[in-house]
Amino acid sequence: MLLYYFDLAGVAVFSASGVLAARDRDLDLLGVIVVAVMTAIGGGTLRDLLLDRHPIFWVTDSWYLIVIIASALLTVAYVRRWPPPVATLLVADALGLGLFALSGAQFAEAAQCPPLIVVLMGTMTGVFGGILRDVITAQIPLILRREIYATAAILGISLYLALQALGVPPAGAFGAGMSLVVALRLLAIRWGLNLPVFRQS
Repeated sequence: MLLYYFDLAGVAVFSASGVLAARDRDLDLLGVIVVAVMTAIGGGTLRDLLLDRHPIFWVTDSWYLIVIIASALLTVAYVRRWPPPVATLLVADALGLGLFALSGAQFAEAAQCPPLIVVLMGTMTGVFGGILRDVITAQIPLILRREIYATAAILGISLYLALQALGVPPAGAFGAGMSLVVALRLLAIRWGLNLPVFRQS
């Protein structure tokens, strides 16, 4: 049940990030909601397709779409009254990345995937919605920018698995892993941290 609520929190945060990305793109309200929905369900849909989980999570549980649309409308109302700083999108994306990466990893665990696949599934769950959002709003996807992004998800999920192997309860391991993802992402934004760039000499 806790995983379900984390998943709802993830779609709410990613929905808000979709609205923030679409705010300067001259879209009508329906267009903004479409961006929010695709941002919020993109990663989870890819996860379910790859894990052969049918029907897709949001098809059988309308609460996902209700939460996504409610989050989008509340974000639109808030932004119209109090325009947030530009960095708000990056912070919202970091939170969504952390929530979705770890919840995606837990779904892969429930499907009894090996650790490497758990890491891959969690990472794809975390990054794919943001890729869709950025492509639709004609921006360079965050995953393609130099600051650490997918690497943060990989390290956070790896910490989550390592802590569980050491006997830490799943809830505690989840919190630690998610915190690492968010912290690494925010530090990367603040200090411009990135992996070494490959160049042919």
